Amino acid sequence: MKLQASELPLGKPQTRRKTPKIAPLLITLTALFTFIPLYYPSLRYNINNPKKLNNAATTSFDGSNSDITTTTLEQNNAGDQILDSPKETTEGDDHDQDNINVEMPENPKDIIIQEDEESAITTELMDPKRLPSSTKSGLAIAESLDKKTDETIGRNQVAGPRKKYRREKKLARRQPASSSGGRVKDDDQGENAAGRRFAGLISSGECDLFSGEWIENPEGPYYTNASCWAIQEHQNCMKFGRPDTGFLKWRWKPDGCELPIFEPQEFLEIVGGKSIAFVGDSVARNHMQSLICLLSRVVYPEDVSTTTDQNKRWVYKDYNFNISMFWAPYLVRSEKTDNDVTRPFSLYLDEFDEDWTNNIETYDYVIISAGHWFFRPTMFYVDGGVIGCLYCPQENITHLKSSFSYRRAFRTAFRALNSLENYKGVTFLRTFAPSHFEGGPWDKGGDCVRTRPFKRNERVLDDYNLEMYTIQLEELRIAQKEGREKGLRFRLFDATQSMLLRPDGHPSKYGHWPTQDVKLANDCVHWCLPGPMDAWNDFLLELLKREEAR
Repeated sequence: MKLQASELPLGKPQTRRKTPKIAPLLITLTALFTFIPLYYPSLRYNINNPKKLNNAATTSFDGSNSDITTTTLEQNNAGDQILDSPKETTEGDDHDQDNINVEMPENPKDIIIQEDEESAITTELMDPKRLPSSTKSGLAIAESLDKKTDETIGRNQVAGPRKKYRREKKLARRQPASSSGGRVKDDDQGENAAGRRFAGLISSGECDLFSGEWIENPEGPYYTNASCWAIQEHQNCMKFGRPDTGFLKWRWKPDGCELPIFEPQEFLEIVGGKSIAFVGDSVARNHMQSLICLLSRVVYPEDVSTTTDQNKRWVYKDYNFNISMFWAPYLVRSEKTDNDVTRPFSLYLDEFDEDWTNNIETYDYVIISAGHWFFRPTMFYVDGGVIGCLYCPQENITHLKSSFSYRRAFRTAFRALNSLENYKGVTFLRTFAPSHFEGGPWDKGGDCVRTRPFKRNERVLDDYNLEMYTIQLEELRIAQKEGREKGLRFRLFDATQSMLLRPDGHPSKYGHWPTQDVKLANDCVHWCLPGPMDAWNDFLLELLKREEAR
């Protein structure tokens, strides 16, 4: 039975559907797909070659056979680009001198297999070429490497702006406003920035200084190896003939604000009547020497060290300010043994290193750091007994990873600071600064010959670098919670994100004379002075200003 018109349900007025005209629509679509690619070659390239949006070759050097191989840019799960290079091995300073020793991978056997597989795959992507040995040719290859990277970024940006805009818009809705009134950008470091805020390591009302990018700075550098005597030989790249100076012309730009260049007079006024201690290894000392060099534009300190070892102390008498270096590469009590050519150390993971913990109470600011030494052969002790080892020859001992000792060393070091009765200072955890060996490990031709920084979408933390960085953030969060009950302040000094992007700032072969017999031919662990590390003191000054404001 049919419904009468009066029985139809209420709704929108009924209209007659028109039959679409198909022919004009087809003609229009055909014209679009025919003529648009002619006017936009990059779009035609992306449509016809979708894989090339995500795979661009960059060269890396294998010093063992002097061949150039290639590594590819692969997309991670978030759709961002990461550089997939061979697993890096790094090293630290010798305990008694400035020699450098090996940082071992977690499983050397596995790494060798992985490198062989990568070589077999990547050599199919590009014909091998001989690696020139001269400095001029080496720099030409490095600049070509950087140029290829820039071209890769340009191609990728053609295809991805809409996706990137959606990610930025989504993150902007959930990120707190920066101090400049803007929002923290989404990028390859955005997840780390969000994690730091969630953990309470960065105040929600402050600009995150540590998420950003390197931008050109024609004003740099602000001192030279001729104007500063604090530069050690293995960091004095200009003295030993580094021919390029482009690596000196960059500064760090946070996403949500400006980071001012270090102003020595302002720094000295803030720290007048106070003291700063650096606790850690040779990279900590590297940082302290950068600070001395930047301050040398105003005044030089007086060396008042009372020992002849690695522990040093300088005083700026006109400002009643002093700087100290406490040599503590493991942060906890350690002993060196001489019964093996690899010189394993004994680490007492639950015991304080009294060389610094007994002398730190009077300092207003303590910058604590550690990293590369934890990859050396070591024996682990807890409660006075051996509980495991790293790269030891004994078969009847539990073999553990370097992350095991790394976590426990930081936990013990923070526990030491929280246990001091008279300590009222501010503790800054300066995070791990990655090395940049490419083309092989440190002892198999690995080198760092790039002449400009990475862009943020070229490299993200992965593998053991990410593991160490995560451990530091987790242990700092625990220390903050414990210290808050005593009124102690533990702050984040994140150097990891910025230094990950500076493969151009290491001495490489310019930390010694070519004829000099050294353990490490190419140093991709320490940093040239002047160089990228000077930005750490831009960070430091801003962090001290924030503490004063609080």
